[in-house]
Amino acid sequence: MSDLPESKTATAGAMVSRLSRTLGVCAIFTVVTPVCADPRAVVELFTSQGCSSCPPADKILGELAQDKSVVALSFPIDYWDYLGWKDTLADSRFSARQKAYSHMRGNRGVYTPQAVVNGTTDVLGSDRAGIENAANRTQNLDGVMSVLVTVTQGRGQIKVSVAEGSGKSGEIWICAVSKQVPITISRGENRGQQITYHNVVRNVLKVGDWNGKAGSWTVPLENISRDGVDAAAVYIQDGNRDKPGPMLGAAFTSLN
Repeated sequence: MSDLPESKTATAGAMVSRLSRTLGVCAIFTVVTPVCADPRAVVELFTSQGCSSCPPADKILGELAQDKSVVALSFPIDYWDYLGWKDTLADSRFSARQKAYSHMRGNRGVYTPQAVVNGTTDVLGSDRAGIENAANRTQNLDGVMSVLVTVTQGRGQIKVSVAEGSGKSGEIWICAVSKQVPITISRGENRGQQITYHNVVRNVLKVGDWNGKAGSWTVPLENISRDGVDAAAVYIQDGNRDKPGPMLGAAFTSLN
């Protein structure tokens, strides 16, 4: 039952109807949490619990995560595990993703903490100003973050809707995210520290291929759910998993 008076309920319904017609993407379920976002940047931080230089970058990512114009994601890598502490959040797929970015740039610039901004530019992850500058610069590139992505929840599903994008195509991916993960590190370069990691990606799933036309895809929540997952990020990226290109659009939502 609505808490609004009847007249206000009718007005709210009309506003939703007009918004749906205008955007063509905000579908309504029986129980729904719509997220229509227009972020300017996707920031991917490649980090490691075994890296002594990473805690300042992890803190900056937490600050960026509070900025609704940024989709900030932490991708813990595993190639420093031999230093004395096995990263409890790391995933070999994230290490492969970082290396794929390096190959696309034509260099071997893989390090931690490394931030990749909008899929095009790498920056030292602890350089807040550098990340902001990269976000501003890459926004001017053709197609970067130009496609509206909308996420709605309901009936145990996530619905991803993508608006039309002239002359562009790409892959749609969804990330299962834990907003905050405190870790106590007892060995290695960060031994004795408790570090909170923010917007940690715990799983990735390809939703589908986007051909530049408006469309919608549905993902069962159970496909991304696991202990500690309380948010989801969706992005459209040019290229593919092995040859990732510029980010074309993205959205971030908390999960019910």
